[in-house]
Amino acid sequence: MIKKKTISLSIIVSVMVLSRLYSVPHPMGGENPITKQLITLAKEKKKELDALGIRGGHLLSSETFADEEIPLTPQVEEKLKNFLSKASFKHRGTYDFHQKAEKFLPQIDAILKEYDIPEDFRYIPLVESGLSPAITSHKGAGGYWQFMPATARLYGLKVNGSVDERRDLVKSTHAAARYLKDLYKEFGDWTLVAAAYNVGGGSLRSSIRRQKTDSYFQLSLNRETGSYVYKLISMKEIIEFPGKYGYSRYADQPSDKDEYEDNIL
Repeated sequence: MIKKKTISLSIIVSVMVLSRLYSVPHPMGGENPITKQLITLAKEKKKELDALGIRGGHLLSSETFADEEIPLTPQVEEKLKNFLSKASFKHRGTYDFHQKAEKFLPQIDAILKEYDIPEDFRYIPLVESGLSPAITSHKGAGGYWQFMPATARLYGLKVNGSVDERRDLVKSTHAAARYLKDLYKEFGDWTLVAAAYNVGGGSLRSSIRRQKTDSYFQLSLNRETGSYVYKLISMKEIIEFPGKYGYSRYADQPSDKDEYEDNIL
């Protein structure tokens, strides 16, 4: 697969502004104050983009999700920049979930591989629960993979007053892998599988039928599902390329490690 060499529109604009301003002759007796202000704004925009790791025209270090190419249109890039900025270690101020990733992702990877699930789905429990099994949403979803009780039971997990296997990393990951495999049989596209995991297969089918498109990046979905794949891509980026987003395993650990909260991204 040939990766797109997509140049950030914002960088192009910044360069064009700078080039244009420096090429226009200035009146004698000092620099035009409007020109000076525009140059300053252009430099600040470039600095902001550089802080997100956008150098040399590349937004992402990896331009695929689950081996499928990400269509880096200006709209897609803008959403990704937003989530990458929020997910950056520089902004979050805690390294807790990255340490959990180092501990638990190898176990998740091994199980997903058994079911031929693309490795990028390892980021679902990071986005859903921050790999904190005790988290339960207001809708009742719980555990590492945030299964609803009925779905958990359908895929072989015990959920009752005394036992909740959604909190068992190994068992819940096997259940999630079976669920993801079933969703792929239905949709045949891994990006849509990720969306269906969030919103449910029935709801996603209705959106596809009504809007007459099966591209996640073109579908108009509810706010949570419409941002879900972007969150996974952003999580993949900061976990796989931590130094680019301000993480150093040798940095001093913050004294007040925050607990992961739902919808941190």
